[in-house]
Amino acid sequence: MLIGPPRPTPEGGTGSRPAGAARRVLRRSAPPAGMLLLLLAGWQALAGLGAVDPLLLPSPLEVVGAARADGALLLAEGAVTLVEVVLGLGLGLAAGMTLAVAMHAARPLARAAYPLLVASQAVPVIVIAPLLVLAFDYGIGPKVAIVALVCFFPVVVGALDGLRSVEPGLIRLMRSLGASRIGVLGRVELPASLPHLFSGVRIAASVAVIGAVFGEWAGADAGLGRLVLLDLNQLETARVYAGVTLLGLMAVALFALVGAVERLAVPWAREASERSA
Repeated sequence: MLIGPPRPTPEGGTGSRPAGAARRVLRRSAPPAGMLLLLLAGWQALAGLGAVDPLLLPSPLEVVGAARADGALLLAEGAVTLVEVVLGLGLGLAAGMTLAVAMHAARPLARAAYPLLVASQAVPVIVIAPLLVLAFDYGIGPKVAIVALVCFFPVVVGALDGLRSVEPGLIRLMRSLGASRIGVLGRVELPASLPHLFSGVRIAASVAVIGAVFGEWAGADAGLGRLVLLDLNQLETARVYAGVTLLGLMAVALFALVGAVERLAVPWAREASERSA
């Protein structure tokens, strides 16, 4: 049996697909990683000059020291916030998807509800949060509701745009084959709406942490947002920065998780975008 030379991959080399994927990840992550290192170096240099009060701007090394010293506290409070975020994101996703399908199926409902949905975004969440806390006490319920409200709008808009983006020819073809309205929705419209839906979910995952922090600021007995607020009042600035960093990492992790689920659920859309990039 003759063994020929290795076949060239689409990347132009002789490596395998995992190697090509690793190169793509490295190529995409190198610029932001380099920018982050430059920002941290500039921050450290500015803090080292002594021109800014350490109570206002601790150095990155001081932030790392605070994270090490109080790591258990930060992780425990962060776990509370993460539960609020995940539950609120799931509730917002379920409610938003349900309303989007209902608005798509009933055009009169869409004409009546869509303007009200847009107008609801003019009310700041920071105003709604204290009202929910007053109505439902300091438990986890108001925080989950606030996160769901923050996530609700991008999910509805993304799903509705996706449902409306289906080519009419596909719908006519399915109906000519005898498919019912529910069959067309399940076999054509919902799968075609997934790329738009995941775009909305990525936005929702990014802002869900903000909703949880607003809810904890309005009133809470636990959570990372509450800890950050207490540390601000007590001038524990280094730990404030450590808590904010953990909140940012939480949002980035949720965004990446949604992207990974999207690659599994809608591989054709991701491959098309990578080819066009």
